[in-house]
Amino acid sequence: MNKIQSFSYIPIISFILTSLFICFIILFLGYVLGGKSKSNKKDIPFESGITSIGNTKIRFSIHFYLIAMFFVIFDIESIYLYSWSVSIHFSKWMGFIEAILFITTLLISLFYLLSTKSLYWNEKKKFKY
Repeated sequence: MNKIQSFSYIPIISFILTSLFICFIILFLGYVLGGKSKSNKKDIPFESGITSIGNTKIRFSIHFYLIAMFFVIFDIESIYLYSWSVSIHFSKWMGFIEAILFITTLLISLFYLLSTKSLYWNEKKKFKY
């Protein structure tokens, strides 16, 4: 490696080291200057000033998490489709074929979700472990 190539890494390395240094300084100052009070009242969860009665751990159905994951997955895929539609002029036919394959994969996964009834709320499914 010659001198010109080795000097080209200096700005990147200095940026990373400076960023890490600033992070450590901020964490250290927060530790040193932050409040440190301990009491019984501090360990109680605050529920809008109302004292909790009974068990406060509510069990949610797994359907909430499944629907949230499906939403995130399909939402991210729609971002990919939007970026494809913006760059269709540059990608030509090859990009079009790739987008068709991508949309086909999306439809297959959606039909799979419908066939396993993962999107239905009312039906009880028995999971096999």
